[in-house]
Order: sequence, then C-alpha cells, then structure tokens
Amino acid sequence: MSRITTPFDATSTAADVIDGIDLTGRRAIVTGGASGIGVETARALAGAGAEVTIAARNPAAGEQVAAEITASTGNKQVFVAPLDLSDLASVTAFAGAWDGPLHILVNNAGMMASPEMRTPAGWELQFATNHIGHFALATGLHDALAQAGGARVVAVSSTAHLRSPVVFEDIHFRDRAYEPWLAYGQSKTANVLFAVEATNRWANDGITVNALHPGGIQTNLQRYVSAEELARLRANLRATISWKTPEQGAATSVLLATSPLVEGIGGRYFEDCEEALPNVPGEARGVAAYALDPEAAARLWQVSAELV
Repeated sequence: MSRITTPFDATSTAADVIDGIDLTGRRAIVTGGASGIGVETARALAGAGAEVTIAARNPAAGEQVAAEITASTGNKQVFVAPLDLSDLASVTAFAGAWDGPLHILVNNAGMMASPEMRTPAGWELQFATNHIGHFALATGLHDALAQAGGARVVAVSSTAHLRSPVVFEDIHFRDRAYEPWLAYGQSKTANVLFAVEATNRWANDGITVNALHPGGIQTNLQRYVSAEELARLRANLRATISWKTPEQGAATSVLLATSPLVEGIGGRYFEDCEEALPNVPGEARGVAAYALDPEAAARLWQVSAELV
C-alpha cells in the first residue's frame, strides 16, 4: 500500500487544491461550516459548483456565512441546517430530514481542550461532540452516501491524537482525573479510527473515509486555550507551530473531499495535503500506530453503535 503524495503542501490553499475540479450536481455537507476552516471548506466546495449545506449549531451565524459565500462565489445553492453534535436528537433530526444522495460529508466541527463538561447521558463532552455526534451523523446518512456512488467522508482530526489513544476502559473519565488535552486527544484518535473502520465497512458501497490534521490555525476552536497554554504545549512538544491561514487549513479537507489524486483511497490519515508518515516519538507530526489499528477501530465502532 503505497503512501499518497500530491503536488500540494502546507502552504497550499483550498482554492489551490480544488482548481479545475467541477462539482456541479454534487451535494455536500460541512459540519461547523459557520466558522474557522469550515467556512473556507464550504466556500471552496460552493465555488466549484457543489450544493453545500452548512450544518451549524448557530443557524443565524450559518445564514450570514451562507450569504457571504453566495456573494463571493455566485452559487445560490448554499443552505443552512441546525445541528448540535452533542445532542443525538438533533443529529437524528438532521439526518432524517436529508433527502436524496450525498456525495461529500466533511465532519469538521469540534471543540478543543474544554473544561470538564458532560452531556445529559453523562458522556464526556469533547468525545460526545467530536466523535459520537459525527459517528451518529455519518451512520445516519449512510444510505444517502451509498446512493451517491463514490461518496467521500472527511474526518477532521488533529495532531493532538498523539496525546492519547482511545482509553476503552474509561472513555468518559468516570474513574480517572479529567485532563482537557487528554480528552481532546482521545476524541481526535477516535476520528481516525472511525475513518479506518468506516472504509472497511462501507467500501462495497463506494464510500471512502479519510482523516486529517488541518494544521495550526487560529480560530474559535481555541476559545478554551490561552496563549500561555499554547506556548507551554509547544515547549513540551519541542515544536513551533507554523500558523496557517483558514484557507490553508481547509486545503487538506478539500483535497480529500474532491481531488482525483485520492480517488478510491480510504482509511488513511493526511497532513499538509499528503498522507502522513508514522509518528516519531517526541515529534508533533505523523500518525500514531494506535490510531490506525484495525482492532481498535472495530472495537470503537461497536462501542459507538451501542451508545447511539
């Protein structure tokens, strides 16, 4: 299985990777499309002619973004629908309301390093939002994805997955002390494992699923993280973050959602527009072996299916 590389890199933008690609007649959903890299992901897809639905926890913000994208691209098929990933009733309603094929699903929304919070069911909120909600959404939309023929699902993970595997013995921090970054890292590992198992299960339906690290982008995602905390983390990782613009941060998502360079490719983890190399311990790049472990992926799927 050869590693996927492309002509694009960390400096490439969403517009660069989608240049020349025609998405007329294709339908896409971008979760968290009302802020950060979600806006630029939605803009790139709309600019290439796709019908785009922005799934937003705040529909009013989504409507503002949709109007701005329509103004900048000329595409009037930019819609907004409410979606709260931490609320399974909201996820079920969103998926149930979808009609017809779905060619692209970008699971982009997320929360990072939040204080300890829980859903009414007692689930740790980062795991519930970043993984369970997206799992429920994707499985709820499976038939629409299968109907499309050659559908792609994109799971926005993070280099923070290197912080923690999925701790199956205590996913929701009921018996261990809560630590925001461990909880975030676990949820981001779950995003990669989802891509591995979904590709395994859905390949015969023509559905491919990949995960990615978008890079360091200063957005609302860092609402819970102070500048001092980011500096401390960089020091601990012996790394400096080269900040990307939102347009650059959306590039790898858009590549995986649209590019013929990754046609038929699934179950992999990308960064800077190419498949990541195995992580070297102590480095803040690459993919952890546990994030691509097929046994852990199958186990997580079973646990997730039981939860939803």
